[in-house]
Amino acid sequence: MALLFQSDLDRPATWVPALRKALPDHDIRVWPDLGDPAEIDYVLAWKPPAGFLASLPNLKAVLSIGAGIDHLTRDPDLPRHLPLVRMVEPGLTAGMTEFVVMQTLFHHRRMLDYRDQQARKLWEEKPPVAPWQRRVGVMGLGELGADAATHLAHLRFDVAGWSRTRRALEGVRCFAGAAELSAFLARTDILICLLPLTEATESLLNAELFAQLPEGASVINVGRGEHLVEADLLAALESGRLDSATLDVFRSEPLPADSPFWSHPRVVVTPHIASMTIPETAAVAVAKAIATLEAGGTPPGLVDLGRGY
Repeated sequence: MALLFQSDLDRPATWVPALRKALPDHDIRVWPDLGDPAEIDYVLAWKPPAGFLASLPNLKAVLSIGAGIDHLTRDPDLPRHLPLVRMVEPGLTAGMTEFVVMQTLFHHRRMLDYRDQQARKLWEEKPPVAPWQRRVGVMGLGELGADAATHLAHLRFDVAGWSRTRRALEGVRCFAGAAELSAFLARTDILICLLPLTEATESLLNAELFAQLPEGASVINVGRGEHLVEADLLAALESGRLDSATLDVFRSEPLPADSPFWSHPRVVVTPHIASMTIPETAAVAVAKAIATLEAGGTPPGLVDLGRGY
């Protein structure tokens, strides 16, 4: 069988050896040198050109290099009858949890205030807040969100989660559905967005939502840039409705040089690095997913296109 690695962002030099080790019986090909298109059974992809996947006549399934699959579902010619598998691998999950915990602690311990004080050579203590007095809310309780929420609970934060359907996580109060969103927001001092991008979640982080958070809340967006209405966030920061934000994803990437986020004193900007797929562990996950599909099973991360994730 032939697997095509397709990405203009990820480095084949690190991916190909890992894939060949995990899939020794497969022919590993690298975009754009795909050879005979009819020989390609699987594609491991990140942002393939529109229509490309539909041009492969014997394709069996599409696997995403990342946890998100919106870069694939935007293709109007996506072969929707084929299995689509998002990346579920321990390196990706661990990296996201690290980033979310780090940024939660950053806002919890008011490090933006101390960074400002350092610039002004001001020595001033801020009143302490215990972690169990800080209410953290995680939007999206999939593989990444559930792991992050659980680890935050282990750090003794008062953690809640919100998802489309009911989840049960130890140490995490779980809310579900549109009817419970307002109650979830009202008890959230630090809001973390780890939702999938769908028609229902696009622009969900907007002025109406910010108005339901406690005054002075912080927002961490590590989902997708399209989740956020950027002008509404800037207005909420300006008015004091929100205290601060960490943004790892943006509607336009790379973030344009004239974006006000670059120099905003209450915003932390990172270049979409909250979590990145680790080739060595991801290749093992890809091999397992392919073996499961070949056996007629359901691999972790199989996407329900009706839901959009």
